[in-house]
Amino acid sequence: MRMEVIRPGLLSTVQDEGRYGYRRHGVHPGGVMDTFAARAANMLVNNSRNAAVLEMTMTGPELRFHENSLIAVCGADLSATVDDHPVPLWRPVGLLAGSVLKFGRCRSGLRAYLSIAGGIVVNEVMGSRSTDLKTGIGGLEGRALRTGDILSAGEASCEAQAMLHPLLEQVKLEKTRMKAPIWHLSSREWPLYQLEPVIRVMPGADISKFTKGSLERWYSERYVIAPQSDRMGYRLEGSRLELERPMSRLSEAVTYGTVQVPADGQPIILMADHQTIGGYPVIAQVASVDLPVLAQARPGTRVAFQPITREEAQRLFFEQERGLQLSAAFIRRRLAETGER
Repeated sequence: MRMEVIRPGLLSTVQDEGRYGYRRHGVHPGGVMDTFAARAANMLVNNSRNAAVLEMTMTGPELRFHENSLIAVCGADLSATVDDHPVPLWRPVGLLAGSVLKFGRCRSGLRAYLSIAGGIVVNEVMGSRSTDLKTGIGGLEGRALRTGDILSAGEASCEAQAMLHPLLEQVKLEKTRMKAPIWHLSSREWPLYQLEPVIRVMPGADISKFTKGSLERWYSERYVIAPQSDRMGYRLEGSRLELERPMSRLSEAVTYGTVQVPADGQPIILMADHQTIGGYPVIAQVASVDLPVLAQARPGTRVAFQPITREEAQRLFFEQERGLQLSAAFIRRRLAETGER
């Protein structure tokens, strides 16, 4: 399957679940920002969870499909259309060869994920197909998509091919260019995407070093995501956070969701392309279950923070994981039923 880039959009990159095992060399995992939406998109076309997808930010691309294809779009609503007909989100969609998939105005969220049955095929670098824009490795020559690029997909699974065939039969009968089944991944299964999200956090290693007033402000006021935010970190603007006394420390390991507070008192949340070590005081760590919610928050979003325990964070993560596995089983059953008809 080949896909031609007619218009690249604001920032469209090839990503998978990331590049693990190289932190000791200073290489961060990177990968998709919204792990839930990307994984759901792959589930819907029966790809492996780590298959490469297209991450599209704010303004999506325009793409021409050169072969019949089974796709899914999850995450932000970027007004996806095929021949001016809206593309349903969170479900598989069969496309005829020659179809042009366009993304328009961002209606909600920030990042959408496009999966293609078989997964996007690019060379692996250190075990991952993810694009790292700062070092220029992975993905498509280590960069965002450009006009004229050609992306290829691997061989679709038997289940995906079985799903695509009847959809294309209906496409021909109805003289359209795409068709989706009536079933979909229910919004009840999605993370709590909100316009003003409440992000659950665990206490950071240095929380006892902040003043009582700072901790009260951190948990009671809303902080605004600054325009300078990117895949490396979200800069927050709000009440200044202060330490009881100046401190010096050696740099320590940090990860996706670590909340650091530099000398200006304005917190920074480390995101997927974070550095591997940091020396600023750490006030909190975002619970993994809420990282997808944060990934969909655009600059200007007002964010509140709610303290939870490590045990609560683990319970929420396991609940989300159990829900994903049940959804995956449901999707596999529907794909198998379609193939038997």
